[in-house]
Amino acid sequence: MERFIQFNDEMVESFLFMQLSDLAKTLTKNPEMEVEYGPHSYVNKQENIIYVSHFWHHRSADDTWNGYQSDVFLRAIGHFRYVDEYEIKTFVDGVTQTKIPSFAKQLLVIAEDLRIEENIKLERPGTKKVFAVRRRILRQYFQTQLNVNLVKSLHTDALFNYLFLLLNAEAPIEPPSMNEELDRAMSFIQSSVLRFFETTSTKENVRICELLIEVLDELLSKDMLNEYVHLPDSTNWFSGEEETFQDMKRQDPLANDDQLEEKKTGEEEVAEEEFRTWHRETSELGKSFLQFDLDQGSKTEVMGEGAREGEEGDQALAMVQGSAKKTSRNDFTNLQAEQLKKEGNKGGHEAKYGKENRFAMSIFDVIHPPRYEQVKDYKEKQARIAPLRKKLTNMIEQTLEHKKIRPRSDLQAGRLNKKLLRFFLEEQPRLFYKKQEPSVEIDAVFTLLVDCSASMQDKMEETKLGIALFHEALKSVKVPHEIIGFWEDTNDATDTYQPNHFQTVINYHNSLQKRSGPEILQLQPEEDNRDGFAIRIITEKLLQRGEKQKFLLVFSDGEPAAYDYDRQGVIDTHEAVLLARKQGIEVINVFLANGEVEEAQRKTIQNIYGKYSMFVSAIEELPAILFPLLKKLLYKSMG
Repeated sequence: MERFIQFNDEMVESFLFMQLSDLAKTLTKNPEMEVEYGPHSYVNKQENIIYVSHFWHHRSADDTWNGYQSDVFLRAIGHFRYVDEYEIKTFVDGVTQTKIPSFAKQLLVIAEDLRIEENIKLERPGTKKVFAVRRRILRQYFQTQLNVNLVKSLHTDALFNYLFLLLNAEAPIEPPSMNEELDRAMSFIQSSVLRFFETTSTKENVRICELLIEVLDELLSKDMLNEYVHLPDSTNWFSGEEETFQDMKRQDPLANDDQLEEKKTGEEEVAEEEFRTWHRETSELGKSFLQFDLDQGSKTEVMGEGAREGEEGDQALAMVQGSAKKTSRNDFTNLQAEQLKKEGNKGGHEAKYGKENRFAMSIFDVIHPPRYEQVKDYKEKQARIAPLRKKLTNMIEQTLEHKKIRPRSDLQAGRLNKKLLRFFLEEQPRLFYKKQEPSVEIDAVFTLLVDCSASMQDKMEETKLGIALFHEALKSVKVPHEIIGFWEDTNDATDTYQPNHFQTVINYHNSLQKRSGPEILQLQPEEDNRDGFAIRIITEKLLQRGEKQKFLLVFSDGEPAAYDYDRQGVIDTHEAVLLARKQGIEVINVFLANGEVEEAQRKTIQNIYGKYSMFVSAIEELPAILFPLLKKLLYKSMG
């Protein structure tokens, strides 16, 4: 995919990302746990997300992997097993009143990371190498930051850098000179910080931090400018306690909080009065989404007359049962909620095709009969590929014939023959035979999945020539196949509905018919491409076939790009490819480019498809490149 300008265009390494996700799920024993990249490493328990830091990018492969692993170990093991969230939340609430809340929170993070790292290494000695790499890289980084902050006279940042180096040093280090007040208190600061090595709980770390912050709040005039580690202010960092019924009750005071002195006798005079919906009790918005009760008035000792029995038609809001829908009927009681949901929400299928595709919908378009111009154009393409098609057909037919007539006895492998005398009489005896097999046929089925995104505009015509070779060659050796173009309709896509079109120009039933082929020319560049979803849909179709060998070839010219799919598209497509391969389908990518393929792009495609990817830098060479691939796959089907 050609880009004019790339800003922060980080390529997601899908295999590495999936390894980290699997590691997080295993360590937390939570199949819903996800891993995402972020500026800093922390955990969001409410959303089931562990963030690993961008800090480890652009390093050697070993350092990057060990850095990411250390983040996952600290968050997945440490924060789920060794951290007292209540103590941290109390500490965070308290330091907001000081002048140095950022320094306080970051100090607690490095203290906690130090403590839980030691616990993890005791529990899992194999992690020692990972944390050794982590410490080496962080020491280099914080030493550089210390020098920079001292030059800039950022004393709070410089102090934090020094304290980190002090806690992670391999040998004693001397404190740098900052200002007179800090230098006088440095002995106390050092002795207090070194107590972090003796702590066994979050509570003890919090107490040391509180003692230090109480002193440093007077010595430091400004808070930290930089954020080296992250402790979120919001409660989403914590798992939180379950909401009780008392939490859901009204908390704001009543307008009047008095009580009637007289008790109800039943003889009171009752005057009817109009009751309007506006009321001073509800004139100001509260935190509750709906407030149906009006609590204006005095309290009495009279109990209510009991709850009214519910009725079938009771609804607080239409959204409780389904989406709004125009209808000619006035009685909605018989309209089921599931029907409303189905008709109102076009997308959403409970992540059957992956969580990134839960709102994607497959739409199989009707193919029209080819026009006269298309038939004429296709005949010209047939003439261009005729030599390659004929050559491939002859080779396949000769191979099939050879397999039929080759000798079945006097072999070097197979079943042992009863005539064993030759073992003693011959230097290289052939003592094995094989039973006569039925005539060999190609037991395979192929599907070509063609990316019809807008970026294919300058490649589509030559791509059709390669697809025509594919179709004619398979047709000549009687191998059933399908050719399907796919794209996502950007104009109609919404947060809850993403229509994905599939244009089956050649299907299994007509793929071997003599006149089939001109339909291929109906493929045109359209809009976006949701590759992972398309691969999952076609995998379902291929699994319904009875052939022994199943091949899926994906023709594309770049990474996946669709509605709310850019960042996770590579990961989702990689998962779809792995799933198809686990079910016995061989997935191969043919990457189409006009010119040299960029290294970053090559790496992304290889992350998705592994070694089963072919790169075509000159699109006009596609037929010649497809020829050996098709030959190899057909030979494999005869084996």
